[in-house]
Amino acid sequence: MMRPLTFLTLAALASTAQADGQDIDYRLGDAAFTGYFAPAADEARGTVLIVHDWDGLTDYERERAEMLAAQGYDAFALDLYGKGNRPLETAARKAETARLYDDRARMRELTLAGLAEARDQGAARPTVVMGYCFGGAVVLELARSGSAEDVRGYATFHGGLATPEGQQYGPDTPPILIAHGGADTSVPLEDVTALARELEAAGVDYEIEIYSGAPHAFTVFDEERYQARADEKSWAAFRALLDEAL
Repeated sequence: MMRPLTFLTLAALASTAQADGQDIDYRLGDAAFTGYFAPAADEARGTVLIVHDWDGLTDYERERAEMLAAQGYDAFALDLYGKGNRPLETAARKAETARLYDDRARMRELTLAGLAEARDQGAARPTVVMGYCFGGAVVLELARSGSAEDVRGYATFHGGLATPEGQQYGPDTPPILIAHGGADTSVPLEDVTALARELEAAGVDYEIEIYSGAPHAFTVFDEERYQARADEKSWAAFRALLDEAL
């Protein structure tokens, strides 16, 4: 497990991480996308596929990818919205997420396309999939589908947790980490409890961490809602998942 951070916060580490990755253009049918690939400096222990928040792939996901590359993992941040589509206004962000929430098959197709592109770029095949906020909901969509090969674990950070009607988790679903803020008013604790019951009933290996006082989006650097303690604890839990799964 990752040792506690004593002198540098994760935000400080992210700001000093060496950027060796690059934007990667790829396609799915007629649609163009731009992901970000940060390869491990040496032989990779595995791959982390990063699913972005509702604002699309931004420097935030690039920073997280570089942090993971520095820790020995190939990291690929996928693009669910399309090349150049990075909505800035709340209404536009809601429209983009709604479009995919309303078309779950497309959501899964786009996520699998990002995974395929990561592997086409040479990323190590054993993979853990992680996501933030909207991306966390996408991670769980993929986990329920069971459609991704060689995925060893899933992690969601302050993500949407509700299961759509007609869906369920299979008993062979890889381990899932749920990192949640106790003060999250966007995703209530009732959703956490409901998910725990579902995973228990399905026999899925899962771990839920709830951080007192942490609001929604507690991991987002340089934002008012950022909480270093919850960010560092959730990152340590994620590193433990990576150590176990990869």
